[in-house]
Amino acid sequence: MTGTAGTAGTAETATTDRDRAWQVAAAVPDPELPMLTLADLGVLAGVEVDGGSGTVTAWLTPTYSGCPAVAEMAADVDRRLRAAGYPDVRVRLRLDPPWSTDLITAEGRRRLAEAGIAPPHPTSAVAAGSAPGPVALTLGPTRTGAVAPVTCPHCGDGDTEELSRFGSTACKALWRCRACREPFERVKEI
Repeated sequence: MTGTAGTAGTAETATTDRDRAWQVAAAVPDPELPMLTLADLGVLAGVEVDGGSGTVTAWLTPTYSGCPAVAEMAADVDRRLRAAGYPDVRVRLRLDPPWSTDLITAEGRRRLAEAGIAPPHPTSAVAAGSAPGPVALTLGPTRTGAVAPVTCPHCGDGDTEELSRFGSTACKALWRCRACREPFERVKEI
């Protein structure tokens, strides 16, 4: 009986430690979209804590494999976890399954709009709430010709137009609202 209780206690401690490490890593802001955390953006793919060694491994799935911000993301996660008392931290990349804009949380979409950046449309499965996790992604051209109009994050009007497929970062495009005439960026759907 004592062995069972000890095992349960160890499992609880590991879960608590993993949850705490997740919370620390999840709070790291994205370097290019600082209004979002890595968890809001769906880039934080997982956190593991090895109960025996105390090693924390954080998994990141960058928005695309050549993302220039991934080194900074990894350094920020490492720095925050070490500051939280984890002396042995490893940050690894997970490219499979690939990142998709469907991984952006509802809170992340809300924060993008508040910052004047139009969030991408979720797939119909994500919008309906029927997708339990990552959505299967077939690599090919990015989704263009959105199903729904792109709503202006400034005035809320749907009469918008794409000015340039390229914005301040590779994952954003430049748009303009025809109603209020304000330009805005939009996260590209992939």
